[in-house]
Amino acid sequence: MPDPALVAHVVATTSLTPGEAARVVEDVIAFHAQQVEDYVRARHASLKTYGAKNPEIFARIAEELAHRVVAAPDLSERQLRRIVYG
Repeated sequence: MPDPALVAHVVATTSLTPGEAARVVEDVIAFHAQQVEDYVRARHASLKTYGAKNPEIFARIAEELAHRVVAAPDLSERQLRRIVYG
């Protein structure tokens, strides 16, 4: 069960029921608990699907990582490539 105070806040500020709010909070926590390597791999695959090229993909991922709730370390393009391709 997620933090009851956070669930209560979500219920008070939205039209969600307590059960729905708890599920949303759990989903958000799970999203932000994702390991950096897993995020980079999944995001790379997603952007590749839409035809993006690696230079723009790695620049975009680096920018996105800098703005995550728990900021990831600054990773160079080479480090990002190593995460994706091993």
